[in-house]
Amino acid sequence: MLVLRRGASLEVLRRGADEACLRGKAKLIMRPDDANVAGNVHGGTILKMIEEAGAIISTRHCNSQNGERCVAALARVERTDFLSPMCIGEVAHVSAEITYTSKHSVEVQVNVMSENILTGTKKLTNKATLWYVPLSLKNVDKVLEVPPVVYSRHEQEEEGRKRYEAQKLERMETKWRNGDIVQPVLNPEPNTVSYSQSSLIHLVGPSDCTLHGFVHGGVTMKLMDEVAGIVAARHCKTNIVTASVDAINFHDKIRKGCVITISGRMTFTSNKSMEIEVLVDADPVVDNSQKRYRAASAFFTYVSLSQEGKSLPVPQLVPETEDEKKRFEEGKGRYLQMKAKRQGRTEPQP
Repeated sequence: MLVLRRGASLEVLRRGADEACLRGKAKLIMRPDDANVAGNVHGGTILKMIEEAGAIISTRHCNSQNGERCVAALARVERTDFLSPMCIGEVAHVSAEITYTSKHSVEVQVNVMSENILTGTKKLTNKATLWYVPLSLKNVDKVLEVPPVVYSRHEQEEEGRKRYEAQKLERMETKWRNGDIVQPVLNPEPNTVSYSQSSLIHLVGPSDCTLHGFVHGGVTMKLMDEVAGIVAARHCKTNIVTASVDAINFHDKIRKGCVITISGRMTFTSNKSMEIEVLVDADPVVDNSQKRYRAASAFFTYVSLSQEGKSLPVPQLVPETEDEKKRFEEGKGRYLQMKAKRQGRTEPQP
């Protein structure tokens, strides 16, 4: 029996050996330490559950054939929307399915349903797409080949290949533009980028890592969400919740013993939402041969809520420097693009 967390077992669908490797389910009850002060489950907690399910099913698949043993490491999470809040006492139903494999990567689709066990009501809270790569147990810097899957329709393979090529290109572009660092500013003015920006420094210990010495992707995402939440709360000074996360790109592994700095800064605000850029830098303090490097990056979107859980207006961000103004316009473009997509249009509208 495989363990996700707190003793919840992964219930594999028994529809033949091949299909059992491609699908899985788990159930977990939400506890007070999973939630914020308003009783809503932290977005980072949900992201961590999603990643754990994806890691188990992709590692199982990558070891389904004879050959060198491996562990699946998270490389990217596509944009995910938090469709409905989850509360303390509800049960999270996490289901995962492998939907595409390339030569060296696995695409996993994960759905999260919440269940009120008093009323029996269920609702979809999250849908996520994750990409994993298999790393050799003998040498975690070596990427192994992935066993292929059998598709029921040829179109499924073609659609998966297009998704693979698109995410591969975006990952490369994101890595190239991730060279800057969040710097502290003395006595910043309210509603500026500097006023709300925050950083968290964390020493990576054994409990953060796989058995093979590098950090679980879900641990990193949970820390990223915590920092983004602090930035959002500082900016609007109200209760806040995660609304969505743009693609999270993992550029390099983080090893046990590293000191990681998770930095967050406001990039854009609309009338009712805030976009926060989160950067993760790793410093291998016990290895003088390696310099500090960018390990992960993403954009988180938050909304401000009243005590009754209703949406509140967001104080407008005041960009000061040319870089802040540029990031604001880039964030505005992403916001308009997603707004147009939700409304069924192909082009962003001002």
